[in-house]
Amino acid sequence: MSRAALVVIDVQESFRQRPIWAYGSNPDIVRQVDRLVAAARERGDLVVWVLHAEPGTGGVFDPALGHVRLIEGLAPVDGEPTLVKTAHNAFTTTNLQQVLTLAGILDVTVCGIRTEQCVETTARVGADLGYRMTFVTDATMTFPIPHRDLPEDATLAEILADPRTLSNEEIVGRTEYALAGRFATVRTVDEVTGAALTGTRS
Repeated sequence: MSRAALVVIDVQESFRQRPIWAYGSNPDIVRQVDRLVAAARERGDLVVWVLHAEPGTGGVFDPALGHVRLIEGLAPVDGEPTLVKTAHNAFTTTNLQQVLTLAGILDVTVCGIRTEQCVETTARVGADLGYRMTFVTDATMTFPIPHRDLPEDATLAEILADPRTLSNEEIVGRTEYALAGRFATVRTVDEVTGAALTGTRS
């Protein structure tokens, strides 16, 4: 029985429908996640796929629009559950904890979109539930965050030009500082897959 799981969070087409996608922190997100998935499968770990949905909103996360699906290049295989959440973390509105418990999982690795939002929140909740959490930063992705005082109808150009906008680098750095030593072990894809030890990269 597997004692570890990889949880892939919200690497979905919804985000690619937004103009800010072009300014994401990790254009290589699909390849990096795929490397983690391949390594998890090789070890016999459980891979769990999580999608975010906002039914009835008419936005990119509304399942009716067809974007609540994995980005091309990623796909579950038989035995890998796909859960749909409506909260920021992957536990509250799904049966993820039940899935992990039934599989005897103690160690959980998380990756996906967005770094500081759904992935970080899942790491925090998972730690509080007693799981040993690993956060793989370079298999996450985020986007610049506008200042809270910027009007909601601000254009993308205005958001990017505003000196108060939090950059991708700042977001990633703050997330790692907040998680490390408290909620999760922060690691790289190379470290998790063993490439850092063998000196090879795929």
